[in-house]
Amino acid sequence: MTIVEIIRKLIKDAHKIESNDDGVVRAHSWSKSQNQIVNHLKCQQPHHQLLAVELIDHLSPDPNLCIMAGPVGVGRRDKNTVQSIRGSRIAVAIVIGILLGGIFAFLYPHGLLSPNQTSPFQGRRLSKSILQIGSTACESSVRINMLKSDIIDLSSKNDELKKQVRDLTQKLMAAEQKNGKAEQQVVVFGDPQKAGPFGSVKGMRTNPIVLPDSTVNPRLAKILKKIAVQNELIVVLANSNVKAMLEVWFTSIKKVGIPNYLVVALDDGIVDFCKENDIPFYTRDPDEGIDSVAKTGGNHAVSGLKFKILREFLQLGYSVLLSDVDIVYLQNPFDHIYRDSDVESMSDGHDNMTAYGYNDVSDDPSMGWARYAHTMRIWVYNSGFFYLRPTLPAIELLDRVAERLSHPPPAWDQAVFNEELFFPSHPGYIGLHASKRTMDRYLFMNSKTLFKEVRKDGDLKKLKPVIVHVNYHPDKLPRMKAVMELYVDGKKDALEPFPDGSD
Repeated sequence: MTIVEIIRKLIKDAHKIESNDDGVVRAHSWSKSQNQIVNHLKCQQPHHQLLAVELIDHLSPDPNLCIMAGPVGVGRRDKNTVQSIRGSRIAVAIVIGILLGGIFAFLYPHGLLSPNQTSPFQGRRLSKSILQIGSTACESSVRINMLKSDIIDLSSKNDELKKQVRDLTQKLMAAEQKNGKAEQQVVVFGDPQKAGPFGSVKGMRTNPIVLPDSTVNPRLAKILKKIAVQNELIVVLANSNVKAMLEVWFTSIKKVGIPNYLVVALDDGIVDFCKENDIPFYTRDPDEGIDSVAKTGGNHAVSGLKFKILREFLQLGYSVLLSDVDIVYLQNPFDHIYRDSDVESMSDGHDNMTAYGYNDVSDDPSMGWARYAHTMRIWVYNSGFFYLRPTLPAIELLDRVAERLSHPPPAWDQAVFNEELFFPSHPGYIGLHASKRTMDRYLFMNSKTLFKEVRKDGDLKKLKPVIVHVNYHPDKLPRMKAVMELYVDGKKDALEPFPDGSD
């Protein structure tokens, strides 16, 4: 029997003792119930056993109590009546004691005063506190994430606002310049000086470089810091339409051992191609006006984009050697740059006169004595290979060309490049005050010079150019490969299959 069943039987016996008319005490049943309770409590804690035994001892029937119970068997009935009353009290007390013992045993299995014991009520309070702490922690985590998100949003908005400020500042400066209200930028080179003796006076040819501004494009600034050598590098723009030529381009650069070069990748295809071939590259931030041309444009269209893209390089304080993709490198060009001008460019001229300039006399017989007029002629600079120092005139040149190319009528970027570089100031027009140098035409060779002159001259064939630009011929890729075979592999007849001009 369980303790609960024993208690129920004990209560039932007590009621029977109390209500027994003939005064017969069921002592045997009472004693048996007591023994069962004691035996059951042997498995409990010692202090619970002592408590139960003490309760049973105090509530046992007392033979000295006497209560009158009727005429028949007075002495015995009185005794039995007293025992009956006391028995009922004993039963109630035992039940209460056992119930309290069971409750305390359940609530305090390690003892009532144990320091390690936590009651359910305390547990509930502790659980509630833990839940509150957990809830607070969760709320804090969510709050932190929200704050991080806000910081990112604000940073993005701040960058957008900075870009808008720069754009508006540039537009304001352009508007003021057009209205003739722009302040003149004057650079003072020390104190005024007296002119020296005849033949000893030399003007300032080299403009100072701009103060680098890394806030213009921090991401590009980090890339250039790793790649550039003495703040100089070669830059080429390429999309997937010129992938084959780009491969010849960087293969020649690697063979020469030029470390400072960078591909401005205009689409994802070139990005993947550069990654596969371990080529340093840079991708611009999205720009709808540039991206539409960059991803699908042909050679001339893409060439026009460079004037916008190169501006940031100069603002960051780097000198840039701009290169088209149809160029083969045979020596390091930085070993042959003078760096004394704002612009150094290769020429489209095919001899000394056309490359470096000449006096062209115009004849008009109708003018009689004044029939001859002298003109100055020079063939244009090639806008596919030029060196820019980070100076104000160089940046102004880029701005002027980019501005003209962005508006109708359509124009060829090389023509605009030369017009802005050479046209002098005149009524209604302020010319660009930039210093310029023409590169050595045999070192920085165009393909007309190579195929019409050099390959047919025994002495000139011994020269090794710095670069060969296949700018005069549309069959660019096979001629680039032939140039590599001639100057790199030593195949002397590599150029023989090609005509002077184009078919």
